[in-house]
Amino acid sequence: MWSMKTNVVFGAILVAAWMIWGTNYLGNILIPHIEIVHSDEDAAAPAAAQKAPEPVVPFPVLLAEATAERGKRVAKKCISCHTFASGGKNKVGPNLWSVFTRGRAGADGFSYSSAMSGLGGEWTLEDMDKFLLKPKNFLKGTKMAFVGLRKPTDRAAVIVYMRSFDNSPVPLPAP
Repeated sequence: MWSMKTNVVFGAILVAAWMIWGTNYLGNILIPHIEIVHSDEDAAAPAAAQKAPEPVVPFPVLLAEATAERGKRVAKKCISCHTFASGGKNKVGPNLWSVFTRGRAGADGFSYSSAMSGLGGEWTLEDMDKFLLKPKNFLKGTKMAFVGLRKPTDRAAVIVYMRSFDNSPVPLPAP
């Protein structure tokens, strides 16, 4: 009645059940289940009304509240490609000393993209904010691979930090 074939079939069923249970258990550990709870009020409210938009803080106010110390912390993302020292070497990106007063594409010895070279003029604080938000959107064809800084407070802090690297920094706009 109980044969070797019965043992093999029983063993196969046991191994299959263990693999299904084990895979489910491991999957729940790696990707935890997130419960989404909907109330009747949530379903009735329009999507726009569920989340109030964040207040837009004017750029001059962001700059006035930003500190170079915070900018230094945020700019740690930049130091792998840029230097900030007077007379510092260019890396993958140009040295950013006096970036606001030397003109765009103005770092000596750095090979800028044709898009940046053709831009001309000087960096304004507002343009730098737009560039730091998403460089590829601000300047199509830029070689800068950085995806950008999403938070306006981070961008303002980096701008204040970069502005401090100049013998005569450009003035901040009045808040």
